[in-house]
Amino acid sequence: MVTRRPLALLALCLLSACSREVPVSADADGDGFSAPTAATLAAQQAAAKSLPPDDALDREEASRGLIAREASMKIAAADGAVAYDGDAYGFLKGEAPGSVHPALWRQAVLNNTPGLYKVAEGVYQLRGYDLAVMSLIEGQSGWIVVDPLTAQEAAAKALAFARQHLGNKPVHTVIFTHSHVDHFGGALAVASPADVASGKVQVLAPAGLLEEATSENVLAGPAMGRRAIYMYGRDLPRSPRGKVDNGLGKEPAMGTIGILPPTQLVDRTPQAMTIDGVDFIFQFTPGSEAPAEMTFYLPRQKAFCGAEVTSRTLHNLYTLRGAKVRDARRWAGYQDEAMDRFPDSEVMFFSHHWPVWGKERIALMLAQQRDTYRYIHDQTLRLANQGHGPREIAEQLTLPAALQTHYWNRGYYGTLKHNVKAVYQMYFGWYDGNPANLDPLPRVDGAKQYVAFMGGSAEVLKKAQASYAKGEYRWVAEVLNHVVAAEPKNAHAKALLAQAYDQLGYASESSAWRNVYLTAAWELRKGPPEKGVNLAAAVTLLENTAPEQFVQMFQVGLNGPKAADEKLVLNLTFRDLRQNWVLRLENGVLQARSAPPTKDASATLSLTRPMLVKVITKQAGLTDLVGSPDLSIDGSLLDLVKFFSLIDKPDPVFPIVLPKE
Repeated sequence: MVTRRPLALLALCLLSACSREVPVSADADGDGFSAPTAATLAAQQAAAKSLPPDDALDREEASRGLIAREASMKIAAADGAVAYDGDAYGFLKGEAPGSVHPALWRQAVLNNTPGLYKVAEGVYQLRGYDLAVMSLIEGQSGWIVVDPLTAQEAAAKALAFARQHLGNKPVHTVIFTHSHVDHFGGALAVASPADVASGKVQVLAPAGLLEEATSENVLAGPAMGRRAIYMYGRDLPRSPRGKVDNGLGKEPAMGTIGILPPTQLVDRTPQAMTIDGVDFIFQFTPGSEAPAEMTFYLPRQKAFCGAEVTSRTLHNLYTLRGAKVRDARRWAGYQDEAMDRFPDSEVMFFSHHWPVWGKERIALMLAQQRDTYRYIHDQTLRLANQGHGPREIAEQLTLPAALQTHYWNRGYYGTLKHNVKAVYQMYFGWYDGNPANLDPLPRVDGAKQYVAFMGGSAEVLKKAQASYAKGEYRWVAEVLNHVVAAEPKNAHAKALLAQAYDQLGYASESSAWRNVYLTAAWELRKGPPEKGVNLAAAVTLLENTAPEQFVQMFQVGLNGPKAADEKLVLNLTFRDLRQNWVLRLENGVLQARSAPPTKDASATLSLTRPMLVKVITKQAGLTDLVGSPDLSIDGSLLDLVKFFSLIDKPDPVFPIVLPKE
């Protein structure tokens, strides 16, 4: 159950499945980005004045309970590559530079406190080894490991460091709080499949986790992976003008990942159980931050793990990499439920960040975040019902002053603006009701018309330069987006657009927005990456993927126009699973049904799931596998070859900031 590099099928690992070397800046003032302008510096100063008072409690809590730190946070992968480099963020010291929003700089500094920490009696955390946090709970006979990070290398280093200081106890239980890879990918560093199969180690997870972990983004994975490079700033230099943080933590580790199948599921609230002598009360929170998620309370320690339902940032209702919109109303309901069920909590810890201590402070944080998500939901609908569109609502909606008094409610990851649009999208979809937006011209066609109407690219650039000088960077970006779409080789337009994106990135409080803007500027100057998502990196989790998901991959990969006049009937038999799928191709559509083999099929492909994974990941072609004992073909080999020739290969590095040719 092991694969190299973070998985191409999951949100966080999408961006690093084929990661190229990331430049680490030795020049804090360079990196090819433009300097912050006077307008940007003025915006940063105004932002600093608008921030809530800093009572130093966050800094105290971020360092509270520190037991020890490692000399270096650079983690090597098995092949010698760097899996994680926390040392690259050593520049995060002192006051915020003009190239970073002051609130984001503050968050980045607080997220840069790696080490082993004591949270409560018998509860510890390892922070700064990955985007996420790994928690350890001491049982009677061993450790209960909660969320073993993204990669095996990071989890192994963290657990070894903990054992060095806390004792070399075995792992008794592994808990996955939710179905995102940064909370289960390093599992094989803390337990083996043999340990789980023998009952030596149990694995606890919310219902649906394994299905969600292996299926999330399968159908849209390649496009989502390309977009994730922007959102997470994969290729940006780590520097004051480049990447400084990811809001939730520094970045996901890029090493070996795997998964352990759960042996026990949480599927209701409350669900009480005792694990290795430790009492737990679980809260089932599906459809919140993740499709499969749960929180838990430790009554003896009076400690509440909020997983990622609560974090020290405004989270995403819509994630910029692209995913289904999350339900703000439901999310707020889970936080309200937690307040009612666990009012005696004296410490609240999370799957990211550092904990919060004290009953009153915990109650305040839960209430403020609950009310924030509910306010965004309710007020977006109120304004929509008055006739406002998503852009207009996002521009005018602000949180009440009472919800802006603490830093934990600020948009270091999600933002008020794009969360408002998410609520609108959830209820109304992409169409805002304006007929002009019902059937607009495609990007390039529309861009050419815009540029011509505006007097040609030279005239547009002249006006855009004047707008840039005034600090109107949003407008410059909107206008020059048309020019580079109409004339993708226009060097002047690309250079000025990159400068506008620099300034927009510098002024962004959200790490995701900053990374998107700066990656756009980076690619305008240097071009798209050489490598993107590679399904070959996903072998292990693909081998845990349900057959119907493979069939769906074929369906969405079918080249409809090319297949429009083709008619094929095939049997696809999984020997190891004793399942058969009947595939019928007609009218450019691939219909699929789980059923016994049909006699009218022109060919039957019989193989194991691991063998199909090799075909999908391009490790082998059908002609290479004819003699394999794991594969047999009955009927027309030509029809099978024809079928696979109709399945398009995704483009993992398609252009984003420039148009696709």
